[in-house]
Amino acid sequence: MSHTRRSAVLTLEGAGAALSAALAHATEHGLRMNIAVVDTGGALLTFARMDGAFVHSGPIAIDKACTSVGFGGAPTAGLYEALAAEDAVIRGIGNRPGVAAFGGGVPITVDGELVGAIGASGGSAEEDEQVAAAGAAAVGTGPLSDNV
Repeated sequence: MSHTRRSAVLTLEGAGAALSAALAHATEHGLRMNIAVVDTGGALLTFARMDGAFVHSGPIAIDKACTSVGFGGAPTAGLYEALAAEDAVIRGIGNRPGVAAFGGGVPITVDGELVGAIGASGGSAEEDEQVAAAGAAAVGTGPLSDNV
């Protein structure tokens, strides 16, 4: 029995590529966003606040990315619905500092393994989700595997 496992790590270069792709998508669609990329431990690797983006959306973008990795790579868009079935659960988790249970946090996976997440904030939940997904797609290779 092994007490360790090898895992892929999102590099600063990879985080930068995700950030660049998300910024390009936001610019192309006329959006002003805050975008954050974190590793699997929730450590911030890259962050950008576009000109004119809401200052208070910055921490929300970070929270969205951290929420995604903190819940095993769950996209934040579906998190509210998943938790809402039980009132006590959604109130308890939804009220925890740093948890963002609405669209805009997307996992970054490589070969089925979670390596980080990207969060976007400043538009509608749907716009945030699309910007984050564009960033994740620039680095990631597909969905999370079932055995993670």
